[in-house]
Amino acid sequence: MILKKLSLINYKNFDSKNFELDDKINCFVGANGIGKTNVLDAVYHLSFGKSYFNPISTQNIKHGEEFFVIDGEFEKEDREEKVVCSLKKGTKKIIKRNGKAYDRLSDHIGLLPLVMISPSDRDLIIEGSDTRRKFIDGVIAQSDKKYLKDLIKYNKVLAQRNSLLKYFAVNRTFDSTTLSVYNDQLHGYGTDIFNKRVAFLEAFIPIFQEQHQIITGNNEKVSLVYESKLLNDDLSRLLEDNVDKDRALQYTSVGTHKDDLSFQIEEHPIKKFGSQGQQKSFLIALKFAQFQFIKEQSNTTPILLLDDIFDKLDEHRVSHIVALVNNENFGQIFISDTHADRTEEVVKQIHQSYKIFKMG
Repeated sequence: MILKKLSLINYKNFDSKNFELDDKINCFVGANGIGKTNVLDAVYHLSFGKSYFNPISTQNIKHGEEFFVIDGEFEKEDREEKVVCSLKKGTKKIIKRNGKAYDRLSDHIGLLPLVMISPSDRDLIIEGSDTRRKFIDGVIAQSDKKYLKDLIKYNKVLAQRNSLLKYFAVNRTFDSTTLSVYNDQLHGYGTDIFNKRVAFLEAFIPIFQEQHQIITGNNEKVSLVYESKLLNDDLSRLLEDNVDKDRALQYTSVGTHKDDLSFQIEEHPIKKFGSQGQQKSFLIALKFAQFQFIKEQSNTTPILLLDDIFDKLDEHRVSHIVALVNNENFGQIFISDTHADRTEEVVKQIHQSYKIFKMG
């Protein structure tokens, strides 16, 4: 899949900008703060209907303006796909595919597979479980429509159950029959979500370990360990056993929305026991594994966005990344960097056509 043209109006720091893109490598270079990353984020926005960095959509509108428009012309399996993402203050975001607006934004997910690698990925290690769950869900959802629908339905029922628990507390009442209706629905959706996550990690972990070995060139033992109460118990039973606790807390304390993924090196949490270099290698391996997994599942080569990663890596790791992308496994790559000379030096090693856009 190739993005041929990109057009931005009032997106972040751009008033109006058009790019004619190379089929292989596109580099955006210049000083910090001039919008290199914003170009990559616009490409991400076309794929996922949201920013990689700022989930509050209106904050992606250029300061002082009322709307933004991102327009992309893609080539996918010898057919053209025109995707437009637009937002006007006070209205809902609209994504159009070939002139037709989606009824639900979630229907768009998976059409344009894409992987972003960014320094902000460190949040996967340092932030809470929610960030790691979103990573799992994001990878599975790009190739499994039902999983995404189950996730949306689960979260809706969860919100309703939590509202009911608050209502019980405020009104000093309790109705087990109504609660059990929500329990049954959570059990159904939650069990399906849990089973898909288990199956995903069984397939994903070996790919991740292989990528890690290629990037580091050594045999450090790394793994991803799924942490879920559903590994040992049934969700409906867990909900029943925790009803008193949930009533006291006024929210649902068990379920797949509490699952986590432990990042481990030599069987220890990488957050505590991994050096900065080890953490960087771990995250890049994770993202390259995501790329390979999505490619295998969707039979489409995702677009790869490399945001400012050369700045944060030593030459050894950069050369391993170059070696990884220097084959036919990869399609179109977008790179942002502060140093034009360094970028050109790196992309020349990849032996593919490229364009360098000097920003500023």
